[in-house]
Amino acid sequence: MILVDATPLYDLGQVGELDLLDAFEGDVVIPDAVRAEVSVEPAATNLERFVEENDVAGADEEWESFVDDALALLDATETTSDVVLVAALLAGRANGDDLALVSDDTRLRAIAEGLGATVTGTFGVVVRAATDDLYFSTGQAKRVVRRTDHHGLQMTGTLRERAIGEVDG
Repeated sequence: MILVDATPLYDLGQVGELDLLDAFEGDVVIPDAVRAEVSVEPAATNLERFVEENDVAGADEEWESFVDDALALLDATETTSDVVLVAALLAGRANGDDLALVSDDTRLRAIAEGLGATVTGTFGVVVRAATDDLYFSTGQAKRVVRRTDHHGLQMTGTLRERAIGEVDG
């Protein structure tokens, strides 16, 4: 199960590159609470299209039994999208599923790693697509990195060069 947080959906959705999530092997899961956070256009429309075209899972009743544990783990008082993501990770771990989280949120990434999930972010999606997809070239990956940066990711020059360097690697 590959859980996707709102920030990578926004970043890739703004530049029309959500299909890069197909580079992962496994079921892409975007909880309904996460989808609701992506409300800025064109990311919202691109996300809606991606979900429809790829039959992406959204809600799972099995996660509900893990919400209290997720609230405690996050020291939260209300059920946010972060709580839902952590509940999904806890449920997946209890089932023995292979877990991954695509998020740029430092706290969520640390919790997911602690729960045994593989963690990546927006640029990890681009790099994976560039290294695994014969039809997605390094040049295309560099353009996506630059376009996401242009649309508000606000990378430092060092981070941009590192991301582009990883695409070349």
